[in-house]
Amino acid sequence: MKKILVVDDEPIIRLDIRDMLEQSGYNVVAEAGDGFEAIQLAQKHHPDIVIMDIKMPLLDGLTASKRIMAEDLTSGIILLTAYSDTKFIEKAKEFGASGYLIKPLNEGALIPMVELSLAKGEEFKQMSQEIKKLNKKLSERKTIEKAKGKLMDLENLTEEEAYQKIRTISMEKRVPMIDIAETLVLIDER
Repeated sequence: MKKILVVDDEPIIRLDIRDMLEQSGYNVVAEAGDGFEAIQLAQKHHPDIVIMDIKMPLLDGLTASKRIMAEDLTSGIILLTAYSDTKFIEKAKEFGASGYLIKPLNEGALIPMVELSLAKGEEFKQMSQEIKKLNKKLSERKTIEKAKGKLMDLENLTEEEAYQKIRTISMEKRVPMIDIAETLVLIDER
């Protein structure tokens, strides 16, 4: 079940949002009344999305949202406001808010926005994981290339012979090639 954090300085609005979400089958894991509390609860719960009012005392929703997104504590933030102000919309776009709703809220607007935000968040999470995998593969490939170069220099081998030597050691020792390559890179030049 998807976890949602609801942030608004007005308890009645938080209750209304919670009711709409829970009636639609969502899990509201926490509620906050200001931006500082929102950050703390996001750090604790890592919600799938945060629904956050923009204008709040102490710390406003835009600033809190920036921090929550910067710390990668959620995959989406839906901002709430009583105003359709283009300045707020531009700021929301800058840090990657996934939605923007004008109060008063109704279920017909909230639930589709939540669905879209969750879908976009999942898509973003998958892309991020894929990028991490590709970066890891690229890094490993660079290390293996360095190890091949080291063996080519030290033992006067061709590129293919150096690669085969790393592969053979890997199979004999039953460890991944990257582990062998990382160790070979450390060999001091003679």
